[in-house]
Amino acid sequence: MSEKRNFQLIDQFLDAVWLESGLSANTLAAYRSDLRKVSNWLGKQKRSMEKVSKSELLDYLAHTVRSGISARSSARQLSSLRRFYRHLAREGIAETDPTSDLQSPVIGKALPKTLSESSVEQLLAAPTGNTALGVRDRAMLETIYATGLRVSELVNLTLSELDATAGLVRVTGKGGRERIVPLGEEALTYLGQYLNDARPELLGDRVSEAVFVTRRGGPMSRQAFWQLIKRYATVAGVGDTLSPHSLRHAFATHLLNHGADLRSVQMLLGHSDLSTTQIYTHVARARLQALHAEHHPRG
Repeated sequence: MSEKRNFQLIDQFLDAVWLESGLSANTLAAYRSDLRKVSNWLGKQKRSMEKVSKSELLDYLAHTVRSGISARSSARQLSSLRRFYRHLAREGIAETDPTSDLQSPVIGKALPKTLSESSVEQLLAAPTGNTALGVRDRAMLETIYATGLRVSELVNLTLSELDATAGLVRVTGKGGRERIVPLGEEALTYLGQYLNDARPELLGDRVSEAVFVTRRGGPMSRQAFWQLIKRYATVAGVGDTLSPHSLRHAFATHLLNHGADLRSVQMLLGHSDLSTTQIYTHVARARLQALHAEHHPRG
């Protein structure tokens, strides 16, 4: 019954937007395809589209992310949903518009791959040997996973922002917002080795405020760290499509998997809007449900 009702609502919406805007057949077909996908997903839960909540739409969008949908396709689906729910709210069919404050994904950027904890361990262990560069690379990987910093925040980190004694970093993120993030014992151990031995070797007689420096003594660039991640991902056998954001993504997801609350993760990531952090909740929840189904005797 819910699916039949959903299809009726979709057809009514398509008739209305065709009369209002004279949309092309291709655009109408795209709307129909996007909305029927949502309807099919909700139909399995016996839910009508007119009564869907924001949380349920986030669940659906997280489901599409896990299925590998591109950012462009995800943005188009959300655009279809926005227009559909504006119509339902305007006609009094839906009490509220659940899409009113949902953010579109950034076009052109790949959605981050979720790394398992074992894959992260393999990646962190990929830099080998006691060379100055190897020690630096291990320290950088440990730091970004321990803190969830953006790559720009990591490469721009200065000595004055690092308190190794307290085990904290002070980060100035987007919009000039400042936050304090703990480092953790593992990251501190590798950072200490880098700061005491490898960094002085890389600097020589040069002076720099940057925490992480190149073999020439200059600050590391975002592009250089991107290449570093890709190289070690290949060495570790965890894929060659990872980006620095993959470790930030893993940081948030693993915290939530281990019981961290959403507000704390929001503060650690430096998100101004909780809805930006909320997608990680759904990814983590899906992971926990899959583990329960696989390992629980009554799963």
